[in-house]
Amino acid sequence: MSNAKGKIFVISGPSGVGKGTVVGQVLKNVDSIYLSVSVTTRQMREGEKEGVNYFFKTKKKFQEMINSDQFLEWAEFAGDFYGSPKFNINNYLSCSKDVILEIEIQGAKQVKEKCLDSVLIFLAPPSFEALEERLIKRQTESIEKVKIRLKKAKQEMGETKLFHYLVVNDDLKEAVDNVIGIINAERCKIK
Repeated sequence: MSNAKGKIFVISGPSGVGKGTVVGQVLKNVDSIYLSVSVTTRQMREGEKEGVNYFFKTKKKFQEMINSDQFLEWAEFAGDFYGSPKFNINNYLSCSKDVILEIEIQGAKQVKEKCLDSVLIFLAPPSFEALEERLIKRQTESIEKVKIRLKKAKQEMGETKLFHYLVVNDDLKEAVDNVIGIINAERCKIK
């Protein structure tokens, strides 16, 4: 990555933990921070918009982007691919803007290796049972996909040592306040 003044904040955690909801609230309440919109090969869900929630691409196009080194990180998850495009991230960072990456654990590992000053925040559910309930209630995927996500979530819950901060999303306002507190503390840190 470039030698920029902005900072990368990674928000990660198991599927269904509420990453998108927390990040949405953080973006509404913190100045000069922007969401890196990811590229994905998964199908668009109801209510999602191209270029707002994701850039939706075919697997062939995604592979072309990998081959031409266009991603800061990318990962395969539940049969689909997700990646953070370097171009958008570098544009924000070079303008002294902070960037939030809402990504999976695999991607967080890649960012930590490539961007040593990135800040990694693990968003955890209050319990595994609560996570299972959330995934089933949202009814966006088949039971088979939910089972895959739950199996992966069990593995991901053991990855917290990779992260700098742990935020439990039991109460949405408290989780958002904690993430905002981390961002503000990191901005005040003496380098």
